[in-house]
Amino acid sequence: MPALSHAPWTLEDREPYGEADTRAKLIDPRLYAAQWTEEHIRREETAGGIEVIEGEARRLSKGRVDYTLRFKISASAQPVALAYIEAKAETKDPAEGLQQGIDYSGASKRFNVPFVFASNGHAFIEYDHFTGQVSPARPMSEFPTPEALRQRYEIGKGFSLDSEAARPLLIPYAGGEAVRRYYQDAAIRAVFEALAGGKLRALLSLATGAGKTFIAVNLLKRIADAGLLRKALFVCDRDELRSQALGAFRNLFGSDVAEVYETEDGKNFAKNARIHIATYQTLDGDRGKEARNFFFKHYAEKNTFSHIVIDECHRSAWGDWKFILEENPAAVQIGLTATPRQIELGKKSSEASHDEAKWRDNVKHFGEPVYEYTLSQGIEDGYLAPPEIFTFDLFHEGQTEAERLRNVTRAELEAKNLKSSATGAPITSANLKEEYSPGELDERLLLPERVLALSQHLLEQLITHGGTPEQKTILFCASDRHAEAMSEQLGNLYRDWCLAHGQEAKAYFAFKCTAKSGGTDHVPDLRGSASSHFIACTVDLLSTGVDVPCLQNIAFMQYVRSPIVFAQMLGRGTRLDPDSGKMMFRVFDYTEATALLGREFFTKFKGSSGEKKTPPPPAEPPAIVEGVTIRIEPTGRYLTATLEGRHARVTLEQYREHIAQRLIAQAGSITEFRRLWVLPPERRGLIDSIVRGGFSPRALQVAQEAAECDLYDVLGEVGYGIVRQTRADRAYAFTYKQQPWLQLMPPPTAATVKAIASQFSLGGTEALETPHIFNTPMVVKAGGIPALRLFDDPAKLLTGTKERLFAA
Repeated sequence: MPALSHAPWTLEDREPYGEADTRAKLIDPRLYAAQWTEEHIRREETAGGIEVIEGEARRLSKGRVDYTLRFKISASAQPVALAYIEAKAETKDPAEGLQQGIDYSGASKRFNVPFVFASNGHAFIEYDHFTGQVSPARPMSEFPTPEALRQRYEIGKGFSLDSEAARPLLIPYAGGEAVRRYYQDAAIRAVFEALAGGKLRALLSLATGAGKTFIAVNLLKRIADAGLLRKALFVCDRDELRSQALGAFRNLFGSDVAEVYETEDGKNFAKNARIHIATYQTLDGDRGKEARNFFFKHYAEKNTFSHIVIDECHRSAWGDWKFILEENPAAVQIGLTATPRQIELGKKSSEASHDEAKWRDNVKHFGEPVYEYTLSQGIEDGYLAPPEIFTFDLFHEGQTEAERLRNVTRAELEAKNLKSSATGAPITSANLKEEYSPGELDERLLLPERVLALSQHLLEQLITHGGTPEQKTILFCASDRHAEAMSEQLGNLYRDWCLAHGQEAKAYFAFKCTAKSGGTDHVPDLRGSASSHFIACTVDLLSTGVDVPCLQNIAFMQYVRSPIVFAQMLGRGTRLDPDSGKMMFRVFDYTEATALLGREFFTKFKGSSGEKKTPPPPAEPPAIVEGVTIRIEPTGRYLTATLEGRHARVTLEQYREHIAQRLIAQAGSITEFRRLWVLPPERRGLIDSIVRGGFSPRALQVAQEAAECDLYDVLGEVGYGIVRQTRADRAYAFTYKQQPWLQLMPPPTAATVKAIASQFSLGGTEALETPHIFNTPMVVKAGGIPALRLFDDPAKLLTGTKERLFAA
């Protein structure tokens, strides 16, 4: 075959390899030659992006698969990601991605690694984040070793992995590698790297629903396990967030966690806890300095805390409560925010300028974000629900220009029935201003005709796009009375609809949910009831800190001017909800609120007309493996499991997490896992312990479409993060990994050992343990037992072959 025009190598007498074979047969052997074992390579697979097609959400069947190279300082240490490696088909130039404009610096940021490689198996190029330079193509024989990359990493970061400050980086996840997603690991490492480099402050920006609480808990857990945590404070600004945090922290810290409040005898309930969970309000953060009795009574000592985590720091870090940070100047201070660094504004406003000032203040205190994960990234990866956006213009009688573009004059309002939004009292023309901006209309005035028209239109939209008005919806209104009027009118229209359709109206269809009305009492029913509380009419009570995964719609009848506030409002809908099947949500925008998203985001998620829809492909029939039902649905993959004595339906991701936790409990390291695996009684005991816990490794194998992989690889990836290989690839890897051992043998013996190893590609671990293995045609043809006896006892060689097949 002729040489490739772009490279100095030639192909053997075979067809060129595609991307998968290039990785297994060219890149992996050369990485191994450079001392990168399977413990150094991590396969990261996302959930699979979600598309909205003709109003229906569909998950892509496969997620994106990426590979990172990690350095492992010891057998028990958590590997530290150093590089991302992209495999290209053998016939492609390794630099082709750059020619096509692929952003390797983007991969560096996404995985928080300083080095990015691309290879076709023969040559590689490297992007170095520290220098910003891309190397020319070099032969794979020059690929850097783990130790070489470690040294460059340490020089670039300014610390040694052997240092005390870097210890949290080396602490494993308490529940195994399956409990985290790639971006959560990247965010946690980014904070640890900042602290190891000598900083005391770090800022993380991740979209709502991306798991900031998980990150906070695992940050503090690994710091604690490294022996560097004395006492920590987690601060949030809503009771519901505090309750969520308490549960999450207790899962890992147990009784070392307590809620901060004053008991009847005047003591701090959390006094003896290691992790204190508080709201700003509990700490008197919403009061003036003279009224901060609680904080200075219970936390009078300077630097009471060694670590402080600030949730939603963009909204509060520079309020009156910043004294919490000032009273703990030596503490590590970590800020969490869901607000993106940059929002492309359709139009400027004083609120937007104020938001920019807030962001600058946060950056001034914490520094630039050490890691960012946006809503668009979450949707692309399949971890967040995409919005479908519908915008509507409002026109006043006789006007051709939309309300959002003009002020409304007194003359246009004089003949209308008007009430005050503040008092509910009638307003005469004499009390009207000369003109009202669009945002002032519903904030100051109640127009019954307008309330009716908007209620009718919103109900029509719900029915058009969802088939029924009974959909979980948050409606952001302009004022408390506006919310009350909208809830009453929507309720009346709903009862009319039920009467026309011959069905019984459900209670609390639409309800006011504002601070003045005690709206938080309704949140549990909004979240959990399938027969009531469908449309929550609010002002700002539900804009943040309220988790309603089943939420299907968000409607804006409030003129939102703050990008930060809008991002929080939109975040109410971005959580996926496997229980209800929710994979998307709709936005009905009557006030140009979505202009705050920026043109690119808005265009990407703009909704269709809601007319003719192509039916989704038929669902695959469920599979049943060892009594576990596996269903592949548009929302994802689900398995049945036994949790706390009852059958439950869980996502594939949750199933992986539970199996990982049980694996780690039985075998704390990959070394211990390998030792147990090659001994049949111990392996059966390991698998039986997982099955007795209500989970099936075989079912996980099927659900992950990993039938070509041995259970060793399925479990090794889930529990310990090793790169998952097919049986054929693992058998092939044996031939080059064990070449030094094979070269010690007479050629007939080596050929027979290879034939034994090849049986693994046909039947996995069990194929190596059949009593008939020495009589299989391939082994007999290679030389069989006589050939093995030329070197050693056949039984010993069989055991050695099996052990080496699973070696790193």
